[in-house]
Amino acid sequence: MRWIQKRARSYIVFTVFGLLAVGEASAQSGQTNKVGQVQPESTRRMAARLKELAEKSNPGRNRFLNKERVAGFEARLRGTTNLALINELGELYATELLNSGQSEQAMKQFQLLSEFYREVPEFAAPGKSLGMMLGGAMSAIRLGEQENCLANHNGTSCLFPLVPSAYHKLPRGSMTAISMLTNCLAAAPDDLRAEWLLNIASMTLGQWPDQVPAPWRIGPDVFASEAAMPVYPEIAGSLGLDVDDLGGGTVIDDFDNDGLLDVLLSSWGLRSPLHFFHNDGNGHFTDRTHEAGLDGLWGGLNMISADYNNDGLVDVFILRGAWLGREGRLPNSLLRNNGDGTFTDVTQEAGMYSENPTQTATWFDYDGDGWLDLFIGNESQMTDRGDRRPCELYHNNRDGTFTECAAASGVAVVGWVKGVASADYDGDGRPDLYLSLRDGGNRLFHNDGAVAGADPKSGAWTFRDVTQAAHVPGPSHSFPTWFFDYDQDGKPDLYVGGYRIFDVGDIVADYLHKPSRGVAPKLYHNNGDGTFTDVTVPMHLDRVLHAMGSNFGDLDNDGYPDFYLGTGDPDLLTLVPNRMFRNDAGRGFQDVTTATRTGHLQKGHACAFADLDNDGDQDVFMNMGGAYSGDNYRKVLFLNPGATNRHWVTLKLTGTKSNRSAIGSRIRVNVETPSGPRSVYKWVNTGGSFGANPLRAEIGLGDATAIRSIEIFWPTTGVTQTLPGVERDQFYTVTEGESAAKPWAVKRFSFDSSGRPNHRD
Repeated sequence: MRWIQKRARSYIVFTVFGLLAVGEASAQSGQTNKVGQVQPESTRRMAARLKELAEKSNPGRNRFLNKERVAGFEARLRGTTNLALINELGELYATELLNSGQSEQAMKQFQLLSEFYREVPEFAAPGKSLGMMLGGAMSAIRLGEQENCLANHNGTSCLFPLVPSAYHKLPRGSMTAISMLTNCLAAAPDDLRAEWLLNIASMTLGQWPDQVPAPWRIGPDVFASEAAMPVYPEIAGSLGLDVDDLGGGTVIDDFDNDGLLDVLLSSWGLRSPLHFFHNDGNGHFTDRTHEAGLDGLWGGLNMISADYNNDGLVDVFILRGAWLGREGRLPNSLLRNNGDGTFTDVTQEAGMYSENPTQTATWFDYDGDGWLDLFIGNESQMTDRGDRRPCELYHNNRDGTFTECAAASGVAVVGWVKGVASADYDGDGRPDLYLSLRDGGNRLFHNDGAVAGADPKSGAWTFRDVTQAAHVPGPSHSFPTWFFDYDQDGKPDLYVGGYRIFDVGDIVADYLHKPSRGVAPKLYHNNGDGTFTDVTVPMHLDRVLHAMGSNFGDLDNDGYPDFYLGTGDPDLLTLVPNRMFRNDAGRGFQDVTTATRTGHLQKGHACAFADLDNDGDQDVFMNMGGAYSGDNYRKVLFLNPGATNRHWVTLKLTGTKSNRSAIGSRIRVNVETPSGPRSVYKWVNTGGSFGANPLRAEIGLGDATAIRSIEIFWPTTGVTQTLPGVERDQFYTVTEGESAAKPWAVKRFSFDSSGRPNHRD
């Protein structure tokens, strides 16, 4: 017994000094204001509230406060000789070490636990030993990422499959992982989790595929691109846009109306700051977060943009609290663009203050009065019966304030809402609403018009659930969603991303064409009669993609929308490539991840397609990083190398009777091509439900030889405006009611990617 007691004490590895150091760093990074900053009272009030809620958050209920949870487990385990307690808490403690970023300590702890279960077999439940080896291997892999991909980051780091410039110079993490994973597979030869991680770890050392044992080798042919595409170099580091933080939101738009697209980033950590980058028009960006008055506005997993007050300036709504259940009772923020380079938090003044967990919302003018309203999809995790957080619908009162009217309008949905999209899917002139739910039961609401006899000032409206009648109920567990016209027939189709796996093995199984328990997405084709047809299989999207942040755009300017998916989940084992899909002229979607070299292995959150250098093609930005406090990573920007003999036009629409942002307007560009006339369709919006594209319309025209005309359908008046005399490969502004488009003299420039940082010795 004395031997067991002595040995038991060694099973717990302590890092108290390391915890104190990490805590001190977090406190320093959470300064509310810089010296001399002057913010409006409303902004300071919101910052103070966010600080208060961050300090009050309970690590016992918030599973993402991993550093604090480590300290709690250490307090319970310190000095114990209670083997039952070690069995109960040891794995939890090791996992929290991993999730908090203390990878080396986690690796040692998992190794000690493996020894514990060998020497005290009465606690070794089936699969326990394998779980400890996998945990140790993942800790070693993460250690390798921290020492190489983060500390020695360059433009090829973590891009799958790895090239020599991305190989780890410090090999100890991956070497340890390979040893552990080989032992895992010796014990469980069919474990796809271990097989996958063995290939990844080998790749980081340049040993893939040849040095991976044949029974577990996953060869390059599995990931072969389904179409030829050029490489999209990753250049965020050379531009200073590679913020290192957790996952979060992305808005790319022209906030000061200078014709240049700026970048606003959030990260979801309770103390994560916003980052506002001004586009200087010379290939560089300047961080103006402090000057913009954004200090202290912490957190935000997603953001959406629009001109809510019709003053000609793009405003931003920040969404907070997702995934956190009761701990997610955090306020959102409405940021008013003041037009002088600053923003003011006007959430309370606008009547939009609430404390509900959410990450998704959509701006749409549901009553057609020319002012944008806002629907917020809140999260009610249905396993917690006492916590019900209905969705919210805010009617724009046209004076800078809003009235909440979800219940009166029939859309106070209670569920785990993860994605929201709006579009006039049936062409009746009123925008409709689609909700994607994590726990099943997606909802399509048809906009039926005003409630009979209701006071117009109340905002009450009639929305009718037509999900079953329209045939769009799935998938059973879903996340991102959007309307887009994938086949360019003039009708908005619907994409809904599936989001359920048992573990990363389900994604690997799908790659290998083996049975998988994962949920695939759904692509619904608009039939034009109020119904949709499921075309997921014929469009080649019946794959387990497990997507989070995502968006759509036109990679090759062929006039057909493509999309990029951020894949994964909080579990660090779900280390899989993000996926890029090219639209093959509406005939199907092709996985071009490896050709474009956009298969980032880290977690991908809010995404935006945007022509950041005004050269006519869309670049792709993704907000990288996970959810656990130690799963940080650098944001990425993939530079579009351009497509040969492809044309485009960019239009900035301004509504006068319709909303100023022109959200909901339909653009039809009629062109001549060598094979005859063709129309290209685009709706003005920010794209998908997780990330915000610019509100200006960047439209690919393929091999068009000329533009015959442009037709714009304005949502408030129902009038179609026809514009002649528009040239290819140019920028224009279009004002509702005017007879012609005006040439827009925006500055064009190039990003110099030659200065991308290399590994630092």
